[in-house]
Amino acid sequence: MMETLLPYIRAFVVGGLFCAAAQILIDRTKLTPARILVGYVVIGVIAGGLGIYEPLVEYAGCGATTPLTGFGYLISQGVKEAVDKDGFSGILTGGLTAAAGGITAALIFGLLMSIFAKSKPKR
Repeated sequence: MMETLLPYIRAFVVGGLFCAAAQILIDRTKLTPARILVGYVVIGVIAGGLGIYEPLVEYAGCGATTPLTGFGYLISQGVKEAVDKDGFSGILTGGLTAAAGGITAALIFGLLMSIFAKSKPKR
């Protein structure tokens, strides 16, 4: 039974640590949430490009691939594969190709929400 639960526990702990670190940055620094999110993506790209992030993905599964660092990792992996396949032009196309499904889903769901939900100005 423990072997079945262990991947879920790992994912929860690692993903939770990413979230906790972001919350600490929000609470203790003057960084805006947007800058922290962009920082997470950049860290994921750099760690993925250097091969540092892969062991974390193997260990934590979705706990490492779902947060924004996972999105950065996905982009770096797409660029690596595209450069191997297409050469220099893969630098420009690999990241978008790898993340196309997630980007498309975000655009479609954003469009649907804009159709069904009415925005209100802040007061």
